[in-house]
Amino acid sequence: MAKEFASAGDLSEKKTSFTEVGPGLYAFTAEGDPNTGVIIGDEGVMVVEAQATPRLARKVIEHIRSVTDKPITHLVLTHYHAVRVLGASAYGAREIIMSDAARAMVVERGQEDWDSEFGRFPRLFQGHEEIPGLTWPTTTFSDAMTVYLGNRRVDIMHLGRAHTAGDAVVWLPDAEVMFTGDIVEYHSACYCGDGHFADWGQTLENIAAFDPVAIAPGRGDALVGREMVAKAIAATADFVESTYRPVAKVAARGGSLKEAWDACRAVCDPKFKDFAIYEHCLPFNVARAYDEARGLDTPRIWTAERDRQMWEALQG
Repeated sequence: MAKEFASAGDLSEKKTSFTEVGPGLYAFTAEGDPNTGVIIGDEGVMVVEAQATPRLARKVIEHIRSVTDKPITHLVLTHYHAVRVLGASAYGAREIIMSDAARAMVVERGQEDWDSEFGRFPRLFQGHEEIPGLTWPTTTFSDAMTVYLGNRRVDIMHLGRAHTAGDAVVWLPDAEVMFTGDIVEYHSACYCGDGHFADWGQTLENIAAFDPVAIAPGRGDALVGREMVAKAIAATADFVESTYRPVAKVAARGGSLKEAWDACRAVCDPKFKDFAIYEHCLPFNVARAYDEARGLDTPRIWTAERDRQMWEALQG
């Protein structure tokens, strides 16, 4: 087994794409790197997910400027993870929106998450010197809120716990398009290290109930067409369940974290080993599944030291 997390050795730049998923709606994707959504309203633009650094955010802005010169007025952050939020300053948005629960996580663990992810993702954090500090919202909501970009209605909702306790989705009722953040992935592993396995499936069902014609997922290609949307939701549910079930069985009999790791790999490797960031996510996924199966509802805070300790335990 490698002596460092898989992502630490992933230093090659990814090819980016900018796909129209609905009228005035775009998904910026990058071969399994974090995605960003773009919503063009009558007089302004809303961005969904900021990227890890201002350097990466400027790549998104270049694509935005290829389709509109309207100002970027709103930024929605679906959750608190550093690779999603620390590029926020580049957009100059007057409104930065998070759920109440996501903001609480910035308070509780935002700096620790930044420090931990900085060590895991050296390529994504190139140019980190420009980051002015933790990203804080100007506006928060509990269950749902609506923003009007002129006449264009944007519904921002918390549909349940999944990737984190504070996940938000963004729904465009005029186009039947949803931006899901990391609740849904496509041909990319789900990162479950701060997740809630028991709730994730129901949250996916809540998304499916909107019957989206397209989804911009957290990672992977844009999902255009109901058939592709359904396929991605089903694959995400399978990934989450396939990760949790073998780990829970080991935990129930008092087995070790290393035994849980081996059991999870036996189930997941044949199905998901070619997914983007699979090797990176798996240690964190197993550790969180093991904790949840033993009754720990709130994910423990990841730190660089805890990363190291967990990695050593998995190596046996």
